[in-house]
Amino acid sequence: MPSESSTLHTPAEARVRPVQQWWALSGRGVAKVFRNGEFVFAFVSPAFLALCFYLPLSALMDVYGVDYAQFLMPIIVLQSVGFAASSAAMRASFDDTEGINTRFRVLPMPLVVPMFARLSTNAVLLVVSLVCAAVACLIIGWRPMGGVVGTIGLFVVALIVGLLLGLLADGIGLMAGSPQATSQALVFPTLILGMASSGFVPVSQFPEWIQPFVRNQPISQFVDVMRAADTGSLTWEILRPTVWWCGGLFIAAVLLLRLGNQKVRA
Repeated sequence: MPSESSTLHTPAEARVRPVQQWWALSGRGVAKVFRNGEFVFAFVSPAFLALCFYLPLSALMDVYGVDYAQFLMPIIVLQSVGFAASSAAMRASFDDTEGINTRFRVLPMPLVVPMFARLSTNAVLLVVSLVCAAVACLIIGWRPMGGVVGTIGLFVVALIVGLLLGLLADGIGLMAGSPQATSQALVFPTLILGMASSGFVPVSQFPEWIQPFVRNQPISQFVDVMRAADTGSLTWEILRPTVWWCGGLFIAAVLLLRLGNQKVRA
């Protein structure tokens, strides 16, 4: 028969245990990110992207009176966010294919603990990616023009978008079934939406027939909000489409995570 002291401490231990599990799994995830060299790629990716587009196009954009370092900054940040999301999806996919989720399922662990641990790892990598992107942009000549509030707003938008994309990517990784399928599910949409956006060139430089798509797709809307924040001209009219897109991303992420967790339990 259990003693009175053990009976009293059991509920407290049960409440603490999921937090301890989350902390341990988060530490495991962050350590794995370090070992895999993802932090190195978090810097190389935005730096490479900035140089590849800034060097050949900056002189051309000067003809149109565009400061290309300022113009390019939001898409470099968003591409870094995309890198963090891709890493999130691959991490979830590897956990699934390597049987880690199956082992977690037989442990006395709430199903949401591994998901929140992956989210914590993704958040750490996302913050590192944003810092690296900011450094890369400063190197090519970007300077904050919206003051403290505008600059904070710019990175808050990027952080929120990054967290939502990380959740969505986590669900994709659980659903895709293999790292190869996960990579294909992420690369093509990211590539198409990134290139067919107002991130690299103004909308007016696209053929007229595709301009409505370029103007209204989510990457362009995120870019517009970040540019407006960076210049201190952000209004609700500019922000509203991004709020709707973020809501859509959240709903899609919840649905995919629900389906992915059902798949893990099966």
